[in-house]
Amino acid sequence: MKLLESAENYLEAILMVGKEKGNVRSIDIVNHLGFSKPSVSVAMKQLETNDYITRDKEGNISLTESGREIAEMIYERHTLLTDIFEEMGVSHDTALDDACKVEHDISEETFECIRKYYKSKQK
Repeated sequence: MKLLESAENYLEAILMVGKEKGNVRSIDIVNHLGFSKPSVSVAMKQLETNDYITRDKEGNISLTESGREIAEMIYERHTLLTDIFEEMGVSHDTALDDACKVEHDISEETFECIRKYYKSKQK
């Protein structure tokens, strides 16, 4: 199932904030993405309804197995593409922005070829 780019961004943000802080709450996603509290609240309800996240009674957000798989895929794409763009001479901020745009639209086939090519050049 193909998720909307916004859902992928939320899942990736939950993963990143979790790596940084441990526990993730909606306000952490608000601060990380710069979105409004109501927008994040609606998105979290939708992700929970679709079984990509769970929330405990204290409001801590956790990725489900399917949510984690998607988040890690997007995060890997983001970091690898950022690294490649920076190695090519793109400024850090532009590389981050462009990687975020490309990570959602690139095909699995093309990304796998880019990854293999890049890894082979690293040896």
